[in-house]
Amino acid sequence: MSLSREGRPVDAVIAELAAKRGRDVRWQDGRAFGMVYYGGPGVHEAAERAAAMYLHENALNTAAFPSLGAIQADVVGWTADLLRAPAGAAGFLTSGGTESILCAVLAARERGRAERGIERGEIVLPESAHAAFHKAAHLFGLTVRKTPVRPDWTADVAEMARVVNRNTVLIVGSAPQYPQGVIDPIPDIAALAQTVDANCHVDACMGGFVLPFAEMLGRQVPPWDFRVDGVHSISADVHKLGYAPKGVSVILHRSKELRRYQTFVFDGWLGGFYASPNIQGTRSGLPMAAAWAVMQHLGIDGYVALTRQALDNADRLRAGIAAIDGVRVLGAGAFHLVAMAADPNVTPPVDVFAVGDALRGRGWFHDRQGPPDSLHSTVSNSNTGVIEQYLADLRACVDEVRGRRADDRSTNYATLE
Repeated sequence: MSLSREGRPVDAVIAELAAKRGRDVRWQDGRAFGMVYYGGPGVHEAAERAAAMYLHENALNTAAFPSLGAIQADVVGWTADLLRAPAGAAGFLTSGGTESILCAVLAARERGRAERGIERGEIVLPESAHAAFHKAAHLFGLTVRKTPVRPDWTADVAEMARVVNRNTVLIVGSAPQYPQGVIDPIPDIAALAQTVDANCHVDACMGGFVLPFAEMLGRQVPPWDFRVDGVHSISADVHKLGYAPKGVSVILHRSKELRRYQTFVFDGWLGGFYASPNIQGTRSGLPMAAAWAVMQHLGIDGYVALTRQALDNADRLRAGIAAIDGVRVLGAGAFHLVAMAADPNVTPPVDVFAVGDALRGRGWFHDRQGPPDSLHSTVSNSNTGVIEQYLADLRACVDEVRGRRADDRSTNYATLE
């Protein structure tokens, strides 16, 4: 395939782009349980107008664009306040949860080298921790010690303690973890990290913009944020249930001293002093400005209202699944993540992947995951008004595929060709 020699009219280009979207999931209709999170027309307008203003701006050098430096400081500061960070906490904006996690792992590696002389660091992860931690270990030359979870899907701290050693530079917990939506015992994980002076990172990419507002709504939220002594860093995605467009996340450290371990500084080339706080060099100003605009537009009250709606949607989804013979919810998640699996006690059995295929045929999209085989839902405001229709379709699909097994057993959460 070669780029055409002659250009094309804008209208023709845009029309072809529109045609390419024909097979994309209809997230605008609430049929995607994840991937895109819609905060309503006001949120969309705020993001769109800010995005147009910052379409070309580059945060590589905030001396050229001081507005982006101010935007980053504001969003990081607001997030630090939500996560109950102490005075002196510091962070940066990143392109998403994976980059935030990479930065946290890199900071832990560098601190371990500088303060404890560890050349080949190790990270301790429950098997529920996001795959991005394994990616980070691969990129940064760290050894992963992966441990099983408890029957309730939370991290087993006793198992984690068994593999912690003098080379451990990082121990990870999630709030909540992605697969089943439960919150790990963060105080116990942080205390374990303190026994060897390792970093403790809380992956709140999924919960950072839900749990603070759930607590304001009176929901019981286990301790997980910077109020927990020994938590060094937290990642939180504004582009998930912070309702900003892709891609913007926050990596927060308890102090500037801890943050400096993720920053690369170099002056041994002909271009002068270079400092890069992230994995990226060039950083688009568009998502940063859009996140700033969305957070300013919503304020605390707006986020509380959106969180109330998302949690109501998730509660109704869990209750509806529990009422259908043949499927069940995994774990006792109480927030916005729902994992649906087959009920092993029902005969004839239901193959949840066959259910997923049937739902996809009706326009509903879920990520497949496992083990065990399950369909994942990140429920948000986007799904408002469609839960009852979804449950009706789910009941029909379960009946339709009962006793039938899907040939495709893949669990792709990927960009592959």
